[in-house]
Amino acid sequence: QVQLVESGGGLVQAGGSLRLSCAASGRTLNNYAMAWFRQAPGKEREFVASITWSFGSTYYADSVKGRFSVSRDNAKNTVYLQMNSLKPEDTAVYYCAVRARTFYSGQVAVGAFDYWGQGTQVTVSS
Repeated sequence: QVQLVESGGGLVQAGGSLRLSCAASGRTLNNYAMAWFRQAPGKEREFVASITWSFGSTYYADSVKGRFSVSRDNAKNTVYLQMNSLKPEDTAVYYCAVRARTFYSGQVAVGAFDYWGQGTQVTVSS
């Protein structure tokens, strides 16, 4: 089992920045991948970004490339999502997820990940 706790959400004006954190516990994350998804009201949950724990390879949705950056701190078992140049359409609940399987090559489907956090709200005002 892996427990995930997100933090860092809030209200920000368009053009502003936020940094989300996701602290993992319960299992070592070597050879796993962690990801951020988001879900806006009335919409399906969608992939935002991911990172492999061992090599730090990163993947991004086209909608956030150049604005968002995913990183991890191995010592703290924590993954971060730095969000810059935020837009109103970035408003959503952001979820952290872990893929507890050994092979990851950028899969973006919700079903490709095994454990989920409770989510943190990000609201971008225009």
